[in-house]
Amino acid sequence: MIELRNLSKRFVTADGPVEALNNVNLTVNDGDIYGIIGMSGAGKSTLVRCINMLERPTEGSVLLDGRDLGALDKKEMQAVRRQVTMIFQSFNLLMQRTCLQNVMFPLKLIHTPKKEAEARAKELLKTVGLPDKANVYPAQLSGGQQQRVAIARALATNPRVLLCDEATSALDPKTTQSILELIRQINRDTGITVIVITHQMSVVQEICNRVAILEHGSVVEEGEVSQVFSRPKAKATRALVFPEMANSEGITSSGYGQRVRLIFEGSVTIDKPLIASMALECGIAPNILGASTRTIGNREYGYMLIEIPGGPDELAKALKYLSQAPNVAVTVEAEYNAREAEV
Repeated sequence: MIELRNLSKRFVTADGPVEALNNVNLTVNDGDIYGIIGMSGAGKSTLVRCINMLERPTEGSVLLDGRDLGALDKKEMQAVRRQVTMIFQSFNLLMQRTCLQNVMFPLKLIHTPKKEAEARAKELLKTVGLPDKANVYPAQLSGGQQQRVAIARALATNPRVLLCDEATSALDPKTTQSILELIRQINRDTGITVIVITHQMSVVQEICNRVAILEHGSVVEEGEVSQVFSRPKAKATRALVFPEMANSEGITSSGYGQRVRLIFEGSVTIDKPLIASMALECGIAPNILGASTRTIGNREYGYMLIEIPGGPDELAKALKYLSQAPNVAVTVEAEYNAREAEV
């Protein structure tokens, strides 16, 4: 288990101090594929470098099975880094060495006998689907193949945790899919814990079981992927999951009604169209301001932003009707409606 407790990181720059991380608290359980997502500048890369102590936190602690990594000496930290390995966006392979030599490199550093290291490296190249590339140099490989070699190298010391820092950002969609499937398969076969740092929503929804949303160095939302993505609470989460939802303040409405969000949580099966049925049965015909859906884990999720005409009575009637629909969460945009009332 990895625990981040009250983790903060400040940098001193020519323009003054910069708060890269602010009081981050997270728990990653053994065997998780845990996503940490945010826009550029959110603090993601700083966070992952704090996890393996490449960056020392200004405040707070990183615990691995209850052991405070910040309290370890250099030798102890080196041992931990063999258990918490990392792959990068730029692959970071040694270009003057063959693929086999690249995978053997971490084993060489810990003085593993050459014959044993070579056998282990060949086994790992087979695991990542490149058994025939042992004597090939990285420059002769595609980007996806280079990342596979980097994954094999990261697995050489039988780590317990694999940190993926924007590991698929430089790859095309098809190659990204194959790398994600490889990571997922390795997680299934070995039980290794994976922490995925990314700005790509598709990466998280493809392989992660839990996710934390990072904004300006702080965690604004955290939980199971299906729950966080189906009912995003924080503005930063809505911007990542449903960009149209996050920008709903800019959606033009009539000004004669109250705005309501419908969040569809999973594969909704409704015998008759919800909005049309409400219009017929309740005599309330809402104005549809916006809508969006996406598939997460083979389940359909989405939202709809509507405007209910009339006053409090019509709103209450509409909410009662909508709330009876299965797998639909209904919320009133109180902040927007209050703002409209003041105008």
